[in-house]
Amino acid sequence: MKKILLFSVLLSAIFSSSNAQQIVRLYPGVAPGSENWKYSERTDTMPQDHVIWTSNVKDPTLTIFKAPRPNGVAMIVCPGGAFRGLAIGHEGYDVAAWLNERGITALILKYRVLNGGAEADPGFMHDFQTLNFARIDSVNMPIVPLAVADGKEAVRYARSHAAELGIDADRIGMIGFSAGGTLIASVAQTYDAESRPDFIAPIYAYAGAVLGGAVRAHAPPMFLAYAADDAIAAGNPDLYRKWQAAGVAAEMHVYASGGHGFGLRTQGLPSDMWAKDFESWLWMQNLTTTKQNAVLRSRFERAQIAGWKEQGEKRMQEDWPWLGRYAADNRALPKLKAGEKRVVFMGNSITEFWSTTDSAYFAGKPYVNRGISGQTTPQMLLRFRQDVIDLKPAVVVIKAGINDIAENTGPISLEAVAGNIASMAELAKAHGIRVILCSVLPAYDFPWNPGMKPADKVIQLNAMIKKYAQKNDCIWVDYHSAMKDARNGLPVELADDGVHPSLAGYKIMEKMIDKAIAEALK
Repeated sequence: MKKILLFSVLLSAIFSSSNAQQIVRLYPGVAPGSENWKYSERTDTMPQDHVIWTSNVKDPTLTIFKAPRPNGVAMIVCPGGAFRGLAIGHEGYDVAAWLNERGITALILKYRVLNGGAEADPGFMHDFQTLNFARIDSVNMPIVPLAVADGKEAVRYARSHAAELGIDADRIGMIGFSAGGTLIASVAQTYDAESRPDFIAPIYAYAGAVLGGAVRAHAPPMFLAYAADDAIAAGNPDLYRKWQAAGVAAEMHVYASGGHGFGLRTQGLPSDMWAKDFESWLWMQNLTTTKQNAVLRSRFERAQIAGWKEQGEKRMQEDWPWLGRYAADNRALPKLKAGEKRVVFMGNSITEFWSTTDSAYFAGKPYVNRGISGQTTPQMLLRFRQDVIDLKPAVVVIKAGINDIAENTGPISLEAVAGNIASMAELAKAHGIRVILCSVLPAYDFPWNPGMKPADKVIQLNAMIKKYAQKNDCIWVDYHSAMKDARNGLPVELADDGVHPSLAGYKIMEKMIDKAIAEALK
C-alpha cells in the first residue's frame, strides 16, 4: 500500500508541475482579514502516509488546469485538511487530473487555513481522534468565514474570466473534501449573484461548521458522498435533508465502509465507487458534454440513448462495417428505366440525413442514398462493393472523413483517411463508375466528442483529397470554401450543431453537386 501511495504522490507532483497552465491570486493585495499575517506558505510530504500537505496559506490562489478537450464545464476543487492545511495532492492534483480526463477544467483553490498547521495546536490530534468537534470548531471559528470568502471569490473569478478560461459562465461547480466540503456547502448557502456555484459536490464533508442557516430555492444542485464508518462526515444526511426541504435537487450516496479522506484512492472498499457514481451524476446533469451537445441530447429520452448505445456496441462486434444496413434495400432497388443513369451518394450522417432534411431533392430522381451515421472511411471501404459497385451506378458521390477526424473508430492518420477515399475512387473507376469527390464540411468542434479542434485537420485532409482528385480525373466539389465561417467551422445558420447541415446548408450543397453530377453524366 505504501508503494501505491508513493506512486500516487509522484503522479501528483508530475501533474501539478507539468499540466498547470496558470496560477492566479484571488485578491489584488493582501486578502481581507489577513493583513497582519506574517508567516510563509509551505508544502511538505507527510512521512506517515505520503500526503502532500500545504500549510500556512495566507495568499489564496487558484491553480488552473485546462482540460485537453474541454466541454465548457469548470470545477473549483477544494482539498480538505481540517482548516489546518490542505491535502493538495490526493484531494487536489489527483482530482484535477480526473476532471480533465472528462473534459472539465479544474481550478484548485488554496484557501486560507490556520497558521502552523496541526502542530501549532498540540491538542488537535487528540481532539481529532476523540472526535471532540466542539473544541475543534471553537479553534477553527475565526478561519472558516475567511476560507468561505475565498471560495466565493474563486467562483467570482471563474465567472468573470469565463471567456479567457474557455468555460461556460453558467456551468461552474465546486467539489470539496472534508473541510473543503464544509467550505463549498457554506458557499452554497451564503452566496450572492456573482458567487453562486452552479452545482456542488461535498465529499465526506464535515457539516458541523457549515455556515448559513437556510437553503434558498435557487441553491445549486448537490451531490453528496461519504462512508458510513466515517464519524466526521456523519452530518451529511442533515445537509441532504436541508436541500430536500428547500425543494432543491440533491443526491446522497452512503457507502458501507471507506473511512475518511480517501479521495480517489483505491482501497478495495465500497467507497471506491463514489467517483463512478459522481461521473454518472455529472452525466445526468449534462455536465460531461458541451452545451451544444447537451441540447441535442435533451431531445431524446436517456433510455432511448442508452438503447442506441447498446445496439451500436452489439453491431460493432457483429457487423462492424454495417453490411446489413442497406442489404434489403439493395435487393429491392427497382431496375433503371431506359436512359436512366443512377447516382449513389456514399457517406456518413451528413449524407444519410440529406434524404430526411430535404426529401424533395431526391424525389423522382435515380439517386440512391447510402450514407450511414457515424461511419468512418474504413467502414465505408468495406461496404463499398455491395452499397455502390453492385448497384451499377453511372456516378458515385463520395463524401467522407469527418468521423475519422473525430476518431469514431479509433485514432487514424489523415494519410490513411485519404488513402481509404482513394481506394473507393479506384474501385469505382475500375468498374466504369464516374467519381465525384467532395470536401469534408467545415467543423470547429464535435458535439459528441468535444475539444478535438478539427478545423485545421479538415483543411489538411481536404487538400489531400483535392490533390488526388485533380491527378486522377475525379470531379472535385469544394463544399468547405462555400460554407465555412471565420473560425473554419459551420455557421449556425447552416448547421444547428456545427456539423450536420440544416435545410439552408443542404440547399447550398445541392446547387454545387447538381453541377458536378451534370458534368459527370456528359
